[in-house]
Amino acid sequence: MFRAVFHQGIATLIIAGLAWFWVGQHGAVSAGLGGAAIVVPNLFFALSLWAAANSGRASVGRFFVGEFIKVAATLALLVIVAGAYRDLHWLALLAGMFVALKANLF
Repeated sequence: MFRAVFHQGIATLIIAGLAWFWVGQHGAVSAGLGGAAIVVPNLFFALSLWAAANSGRASVGRFFVGEFIKVAATLALLVIVAGAYRDLHWLALLAGMFVALKANLF
């Protein structure tokens, strides 16, 4: 699980670097924030699953509640980014999200 989060983080850094090259600083920040909106909740979800497994409290219900919280946190972070970052480059944000979500396929 942590390996997947690591790959998502590396993919986010790569797409942010490419966005810097193509769009500039605001594109790089937007791509980084888009990827971070995916990576940060995934990291906390992975930590939660790891802690539950190590303590012997792992269950299907805990998994689904954690997944719901992860999706809600991702949406909340995207709303915060859209409202707080005035120079948001939407295409770069979506590219950062897409690459972070699909990083495990590469």
